[in-house]
Amino acid sequence: MCQGCLSLKTFDKPLSAEEEKVMLERFHSGDAEAKNILIEKNMRLVAHMTKKYAAPERDMDDLISVGTIGLIKAINSFKPDRSIRLATYAAKCIDNELLMMLRSEKRKMREVSIYDPIGTDKEGNEISIIETVGETKEDVVEDYIFSQRIRCLNDYMDSVLTEREKMIIVNRYGIGGGREHTQNEIASKLGISRSYVSRIEKKALGKLKKLLEDHRL
Repeated sequence: MCQGCLSLKTFDKPLSAEEEKVMLERFHSGDAEAKNILIEKNMRLVAHMTKKYAAPERDMDDLISVGTIGLIKAINSFKPDRSIRLATYAAKCIDNELLMMLRSEKRKMREVSIYDPIGTDKEGNEISIIETVGETKEDVVEDYIFSQRIRCLNDYMDSVLTEREKMIIVNRYGIGGGREHTQNEIASKLGISRSYVSRIEKKALGKLKKLLEDHRL
């Protein structure tokens, strides 16, 4: 698709707050058609979000496809009892999906460049950058991935964990700047057994792991 061909007029107008509420209720009741409507009515948002990532070397159809994945993830994880509209929540999911695409592109470019031949050794064998610098330098890509994981957890923890699970994870690992607590300390605070805290913690970590996997992190 050419860069100038994409227009917001191509997509349906968004739902009103009341229409959105009805569709979300239908979707959470198992209505597949409601999900399709939610996707179609929010494609204008996807198109808007992808504009800032447009570039001559990128196909707009590909950007729309990636943004749509973020929208679908948002619809699947959005809780109707939130005080915000779906579009506000979806915008973060769409942006995150597009950022992951950029990260993947940059990582591939970096991998290609460090393995590209830059000359030959005394015996005439080709050598690359990676062979000349080794692997002792700090990997900025891994640092970036780590920061993206932290951002993802901060943005979506509330959508995947229960209040009790979040409380235990936050206290166990000192998230937010607090000190780390033992399972015994948390058990005493909640009035439950240490083994029960351990089970909840394990379940919550499983959810967070899946969250990162879903976001390709």
